This record gives sequence, structure tokens and C-alpha cells, in this order.
Amino acid sequence: MIQFYYHPSPNPAKVALLLEETGLPYEVRPVDTRKGEQFDPSFLAINPNAKTPALVDGEAVLFDSNAILLYLAEKTGRFLPPPGDGPRAELLSWLMFVATGIGPYSGQSVHFRHFAPEPKAYAVNRYRREAERHWRLLDARLGAHPYMVAGQYGIVDMAVWGWAQRLGVVLGEEAWDDMPHLRRLYDEIEARPAAARARALATRFTFKGTVDEEARGYLFPHNRHLDDQAQTGGRS
Repeated sequence: MIQFYYHPSPNPAKVALLLEETGLPYEVRPVDTRKGEQFDPSFLAINPNAKTPALVDGEAVLFDSNAILLYLAEKTGRFLPPPGDGPRAELLSWLMFVATGIGPYSGQSVHFRHFAPEPKAYAVNRYRREAERHWRLLDARLGAHPYMVAGQYGIVDMAVWGWAQRLGVVLGEEAWDDMPHLRRLYDEIEARPAAARARALATRFTFKGTVDEEARGYLFPHNRHLDDQAQTGGRS
């Protein structure tokens, strides 16, 4: 049976949605990143990047959410565009756009808006504006097409949905007002039974809900020396 390493955050959410859409049997292995469980040696053996999600399917071990989407779609032959170089190129381009643009810039926008120490005005502006630019490209695409690729619901839409759940945190709730086409797709996916089941995973297990000092140390371990300097006034 598929083993799905899960935390209630955007990247695992899109994998959960695809698993529920396909009906593949799977077992959830919760990983509480705010308690540092991603650094457990047993998890690092599966995912050396110490991030969720990860997926084990027999001999197949995957630790990137977009790679997992593509793997599961190809495994089941579902939620992929019709055959042909054109649709395949669209799929790969937009899937990688979410992977290398939407995800990273949205994540950095959240970090600098809500968690980074001062001074941060330049970084807040930089990442918020770039995140907004990427999201507007999605909205424009959905203004011209009912779905992201080949006019049919597929894994790129699921990848968009996973991150769109946090749009208010990334850009502010007012961002929805300027992205009606994104809102249309998001609401349509939200209404799907598979989306409700994917969301329910977050309440099936107990995850730490606060980002306290302990959680900050696990989520941003590279910043620990900066926090120490702030507490000591820069003295080492």
C-alpha cells in the first residue's frame, strides 16, 4: 500500500487531493514539522530534503510534491491531458511554473510577512510583488481557459488548489477580489467530494498549531544564529 507522509500544508494538500480523486488505497504517515519530526532519521532516509510530503509506493520513493503528482497521474492514467506534444508541453510548463514560481515565492512571501525578524521591508516587498505577479499569471490563464491545461481538470489544477488555500496569508485576503478566475477554479475544486476528504486529513491527526520558539527552530534552523545574536545584542 502507498505510504503518504503528510503535514497540513500546501504541498501535501495537493497530493492528498490527487490520492482522493484517484481512489488509490494509501496509508497516512503524519509528520509534524513544527515538532521537528521531519528530521527523524527514518524520515530523512525517505526524504533527504526534510520536507513534506513524501510518498513510498513499493520500490518507488518520491519526495517532491509535483513529482508525486506526475507519478500518480501516470500510474493511474488519470488527470493528464490528451496525448500529443502540445498538451504534454503545457502540462510540464505549468506544473513546473507552480513548482518553481508559485510555491517558492508564496512561501517566501509568507515567511517575510509573518515570521522574519526586522529589518525586512525590502524582502517583504520583493517576495510579495513576485508572488503576486505569479498568481496574476495563473488568473490570466484561467480567464482564457476553464482549467490550466488542455481544457480539462488535471494535476496542475490540483497543484494550484493546494497553494490557493493560503492565498490570504500569502498576499492578503483582498487578493481574491482581483483574481476572479482563480476564485472560480478554487471554488469549483473546493466543492468536489475529494477535496473535502483531502481537507479532513488535517483533523484526523493532531498537529502543533502554533509557531512558537521551538517550532521556529525546526522550521527555520538556518536562522537560529540570527535569533541568538538578537537576544545577545550581537555579542557572540
